[in-house]
Amino acid sequence: MRVQSAPEAIAEIPAETILSHPAVWTAHDTPWVARGLVKDWPAVSAAQSGDDHFLDYLLNFYGGKKVSAFLGEPDIKGRFFYNDSLDGFNFVQVDTTLTKITDQLRMLISEADPPSLYMGSTNLDHWLPGLSESNSLQLSLPDALVSLWLGNRSTVAPHFDYPANIACCVAGRRQFTLFPPEQVGNLYIGPWDLTPAGQPISLVDIDNPDLERFPLFETAKAHAQRAELLPGDAIYIPSLWWHQVESLAGINGLINYWWSGQRPTLGSPMDAFNHALMSIKQLPPGERAAWQKLFDYYVFSDRASDRSYWESDRQDRTRDITDPLARQLRAELTNNLRR
Repeated sequence: MRVQSAPEAIAEIPAETILSHPAVWTAHDTPWVARGLVKDWPAVSAAQSGDDHFLDYLLNFYGGKKVSAFLGEPDIKGRFFYNDSLDGFNFVQVDTTLTKITDQLRMLISEADPPSLYMGSTNLDHWLPGLSESNSLQLSLPDALVSLWLGNRSTVAPHFDYPANIACCVAGRRQFTLFPPEQVGNLYIGPWDLTPAGQPISLVDIDNPDLERFPLFETAKAHAQRAELLPGDAIYIPSLWWHQVESLAGINGLINYWWSGQRPTLGSPMDAFNHALMSIKQLPPGERAAWQKLFDYYVFSDRASDRSYWESDRQDRTRDITDPLARQLRAELTNNLRR
């Protein structure tokens, strides 16, 4: 059975507004698309001159270090996923070179039913030094991790990333389908400890869902948002939004930026999540419910702080986490975890 409702379009913000008024987009906790945000990049210009020009342009920055890629047989139709028994995958991961990947992509582009080749999350500073500086995003993103994604037609199932993400299409076409974080219970997430690329993914084929097996997905589909990006376009994906990414052309290239506004001394929420799975989820139901109330009050409520009843100059871990206090708390956690 196929879901009939079509995803709504992701909101668009003019590129000029993004560049000239950063407060407009930095305050967003919902996705947006900026058409032509990076249309003046040399990488985009190279892609518009043809696939060979684009691949040659990338190789100008490549120093020969081994890269990792996914390779799938033609019958997977580009959908990198689990095998039928969910104890492995329908592709193999290979260590190769960018030169071999580009050679293979050039050969495969003329095939009607080619195997799927996909190089994901390749750090530009390490593998292609200078590419990022030559194609600079004119936005202030603290300590951003800049990566290249390259391949032929492929589908990456819905997953989330912890950092916020701006993804810029430089070659080919990309379709993004996004689901807000609260839809996690309707997406039927697969194993967390056996994942195709490090992040848990939805088990639903979102464009051909089996609603007898995954009936709650119909609700998730009603909240889906979708956009197709052409070279020069960019999309903002807020942290923890689930997103499927489809590469739609014979050769596709994307450069993305992951970053967090969180001060490094405060640590990663994912560490807290993993610790909570270990130390809180295993408690008896009543005790777990009591901890939920404490978290709701002190962690998830914007108004919660006992300081309103006893104003003083003392530090308060329930309200203001200064860097010195953060370092103290990290030391406490480290000591406690050694036990």
